[in-house]
Amino acid sequence: MNRLSRHILAPFSSHRVISLRSLSFSASFTVTNSHSPPSLIRFSFRTVSIRAMASHIVGYPRMGPKRELKFALESFWDGKSSAEDLQKVAADLRSSIWKQMSDAGIKFIPSNTFSCYDQVLDTTAMLGAVPPRYGWNGGEIGFDVYFSMARGNASVPAMEMTKWFDTNYHYIVPELGPEVNFSYASHKAVNEYKEAKALGVDTVPVLVGPVSYLLLSKPAKGVEKSFSLLSLIDKILPVYQEVLAELKAAGASWIQFDEPKLVMDLGAHELQAFTHAYSALEASLSGLNVLVETYFADVPVEAYKTLTSLKSVTGFGFDLVRGSKTLELIKGGFPSGKYLFAGVVDGRNIWANNLASSLDTLKALEGIVGKDKLVVSTSCSLLHTAVDLVNEPKLDKEIKSWLAFAAQKVVEVNALAKALAGQQDEAFFSANAAAQASRKSSPRVTNEAVQKAAVALKGSDHRRATNVSARLDAQQKKLNLPILPTTTIGSFPQTMDLRRVRREYKAKKISEQNYVEAIKEEINKVVKIQEELDIDVLVHGEPERNDMVEYFGEQLSGFAFTANGWVQSYGSRCVKPPIIYGDVSRPKAMTVFWSSMAQSMTKRPMKGMLTGPVTILNWSFVRNDQPRFETCYQIALAIKDEVEDLEKAGITVIQIDEAALREGLPLRKSEHAFYLNWAVHSFRITNCGVEDTTQVLYSLSFLSLIFFLRYLLNFGLHGGIHTHMCYSNFNDIIHSIIDMDADVITIENSRSDEKLLSVFREGVKYGAGIGPGVYDIHSPRIPSEEEIADRIEKMLAVLESNILWVNPDCGLKTRKYAEVKPALSNMVAAAKHLRTKLGSAQ
Repeated sequence: MNRLSRHILAPFSSHRVISLRSLSFSASFTVTNSHSPPSLIRFSFRTVSIRAMASHIVGYPRMGPKRELKFALESFWDGKSSAEDLQKVAADLRSSIWKQMSDAGIKFIPSNTFSCYDQVLDTTAMLGAVPPRYGWNGGEIGFDVYFSMARGNASVPAMEMTKWFDTNYHYIVPELGPEVNFSYASHKAVNEYKEAKALGVDTVPVLVGPVSYLLLSKPAKGVEKSFSLLSLIDKILPVYQEVLAELKAAGASWIQFDEPKLVMDLGAHELQAFTHAYSALEASLSGLNVLVETYFADVPVEAYKTLTSLKSVTGFGFDLVRGSKTLELIKGGFPSGKYLFAGVVDGRNIWANNLASSLDTLKALEGIVGKDKLVVSTSCSLLHTAVDLVNEPKLDKEIKSWLAFAAQKVVEVNALAKALAGQQDEAFFSANAAAQASRKSSPRVTNEAVQKAAVALKGSDHRRATNVSARLDAQQKKLNLPILPTTTIGSFPQTMDLRRVRREYKAKKISEQNYVEAIKEEINKVVKIQEELDIDVLVHGEPERNDMVEYFGEQLSGFAFTANGWVQSYGSRCVKPPIIYGDVSRPKAMTVFWSSMAQSMTKRPMKGMLTGPVTILNWSFVRNDQPRFETCYQIALAIKDEVEDLEKAGITVIQIDEAALREGLPLRKSEHAFYLNWAVHSFRITNCGVEDTTQVLYSLSFLSLIFFLRYLLNFGLHGGIHTHMCYSNFNDIIHSIIDMDADVITIENSRSDEKLLSVFREGVKYGAGIGPGVYDIHSPRIPSEEEIADRIEKMLAVLESNILWVNPDCGLKTRKYAEVKPALSNMVAAAKHLRTKLGSAQ
């Protein structure tokens, strides 16, 4: 058995996958026994092999099974290793991925999906669309310019980063305008195709499609916001033509264009751009097979008509996991002679595919498009799932049997393709059916008490009785905070020593007493730093937490955890999402001990730090056997219990982070309202039991900051509650935020050139507290006092000084103290300077 088969079948060790070698041998043997002429032997061999390999992977995780790329990147950025060292790690990972897919029998293996930061940034480099501030003067773009665009440098900030559709992956937003001179400046796509070919693997080079690229961009600073990005289509197509010519010359036979924007609500003008672009590329595409790939949702009717009418396109890829309506469109009509790449294996979740059900779907499609035109595929890139179950030896065996990570999904794709070709592995299919039945009937999945409590929620909307204006007045009388109060979003740097302490405690190498003392010492250090910096509302720094979602999930029932289930969020940043496999409840208090300890160390308000239900949901791998909102309500009830326990313990400043509201927002506007209703209801559930008198009970703490990082609707809180929103589409939800009735919200803002504040310039009145981030924590760059003061003054132009808070964009765990201390010092100094200025003006 080949290397990948051994690894990916570890959880199914009693089962077998037929290798391509055995299929090829069988075909050759049969023909030879029939005494066919030699030419027919060769023809039959090819036919059987290709039919058995009608399988395709949209993309694959880049970080490596043990985060090898992450560590190589951070070593390079820290100056501990060379560019050659980084390139060697990247090349080894690419080689491993290609060989694994080839050994597994995948026919259409992608290349150019590997990236040292982001695939959209790679496209920006390919097009030479480097903003002038990075000082690029032409030539092949190297790591210096590339990483400066991604991360900023000592003199200039990074480009904006935002969510990739409704995932937790982030891409670097291109900055374009009429003056951009596009040129072929990165040969990465061609080089990686040649690299794979030299290894004996013929790949399908993947390019971000030209129309989606422009629609994912933004007007550069100084360019009118009304500027039509699609007007640049004829300027970027010549670069695409050069790339295609080189790929064709290198021997590529298939090209994959990712055009995910086709699943969005597009107008006639935008759809026409697709027709125009692919017509203009028709000559360059001659001699190539062209796949246009879509994912993450249904393709709307008009977009489907536009896409399937493109003459230069050979095949169309659709997400049939999240796109059941697209399935109906295909059944209603599919262009004759074209390939259908059917995305039936979920690239967004970690549950094992229901092979029998998928095979039924594929057989139905086979009758529509023809046996030789159907290709089994993933619903999207496997970038969004963990790498390999073989690296999870400690995971519960029953739960493990229900799962499939990227490596296992590669096997599922090929198993379905072989079954479709009449080579079904009965043992593999039987094991899959047994795992499906086990999950459905397992008693560990269902908790009747939790389900009853969730059902009971439907009788109330859990709104607060006291209005936000009255709450803010009462809170200010208690806290007596200055105007432009300063705070941070929660976490402080996670040092190597701190990580070592947590790791040793988890491995039982140190006692609980030693662990508590070490964490207490770290909290005390963080408190003293904030007091020395003269920050107004403090945090304890979260030294006991590995991840803002995993930390809570580990203490809730219904969750399972992996050792190496890492998924890329941005750059080198990886997250390890919990797996929600059953009903959720809170067995005991989760944060009260640490929050109470931190509050005892200072007279300043200390925030109790919680992660909100929507973020826990959206940053986890969620069970797919019940509606997502039902799972979210269960989590909300658990967080509600924690909020009330914090209050009883004397914590009257409570922060609930809702950083992942955007990820759950449906891509179609017609579906937004339903999502917002249950997401905001979940938020209200968490704090509806808090008393208005909380601040009265605890004079040293007042502000109930609940940073609900993405969707805040009709929310009634009393004790000074903040909501935090990271890279949200703020303009789309401002009215929902107002209706939510939060005490204070904070929003990530610094990378967006204050565009999130544009809604206030346009006349939207917001009366609760608000803290737009004043500097970018995703970059190592230290902003000056003057730069931060300038940002605050821009905010004051549209917001009243009595509601404005001053804070960084997000938590500080990924930064170093050498960056954090001077940045926060400058932030506090800027706030004090403007307080003096405002006082003089008054």
